[in-house]
Amino acid sequence: MQAAPPHHRLAYALIFITPALWCVNYLVARWAPGVVEPNTLAFGRWFVAALLLGAFTAPELLRQRGVLRAQWRRFIILGALGMWICGAWVYIAARTTTATNIALIYSVWRVLIALASVLWLREPFTPLLALGVALALAGVVHVIIKGQWAALGGVQWVPGDLWIVATTCAWSGFAVLQRRWPMPLSAAAHLCAVSVGGLVVLAPFTLWELAQAGQPALGAQAYGLMLLAGICPGAAAFWCYSYVQRQLGVARASSQLYLGPLYGAAMAWLFLGEPVGWHHAMGAALILPGIWLVSRSGAGKPLANAADPAARPRSGPSGPA
Repeated sequence: MQAAPPHHRLAYALIFITPALWCVNYLVARWAPGVVEPNTLAFGRWFVAALLLGAFTAPELLRQRGVLRAQWRRFIILGALGMWICGAWVYIAARTTTATNIALIYSVWRVLIALASVLWLREPFTPLLALGVALALAGVVHVIIKGQWAALGGVQWVPGDLWIVATTCAWSGFAVLQRRWPMPLSAAAHLCAVSVGGLVVLAPFTLWELAQAGQPALGAQAYGLMLLAGICPGAAAFWCYSYVQRQLGVARASSQLYLGPLYGAAMAWLFLGEPVGWHHAMGAALILPGIWLVSRSGAGKPLANAADPAARPRSGPSGPA
């Protein structure tokens, strides 16, 4: 049997590495309280990511400056959803919830994209899709209420879990809007432009935070978290996912979806000392098959970018921002 080419072997290895890069953001979120404020951290993260992406896509962005001028409002809207809400709000959530909960709840974004595609793009709501949605959403509720179905009325709701539910909905809207707003940009150039749009939205919130009395002063630890978030779950995770998709195709690249919640729980236990309870295990046992069924149904799949020879999805990496 002929050995796989070296670039294919690298792509298969990256399938297992990329989810870990995305999950670094959950660790950053839990390390940030008392060090740097949420909007400031999100601004720093996407500033670093925009610089890295811009270094590789500047010629294309310059050629497409007419598109950027014509569509600037869309980049602002996408930036508000993907970089402000799905950035700063995650860091707000981490003040009161765990990294494990964030990883599990956020993992259902693929399910919500499928639902949004049914509602906005008129895709069919098949029985397979319905079953997948039901399982995934039941798993999320199970995690949020810590498995206390019998005492549902007395459950103490954690604000952070609700913040994450809101960010998951925003990410789904972010992904669907990109399908409705196709642009002649490669995935990397598109993400860079959206990042700049997000920085515009984040700037006033960041300045407001910095002006508040009693806020932690920005120091080496704060800048380190910004750099870590900008490189690992920002530019590096994006590049790795794009490479896997170019070499192995969308289906194999999407298999990373199922590793995210597992990596998130393992990294939270290893680096943060967060315990993993039975409600997490049961939630994952519902969420992961639900995501698989939704993926099998074909609803909400990304569209190929005709301007990109690699046919990458317009929405960029199939993972949370």
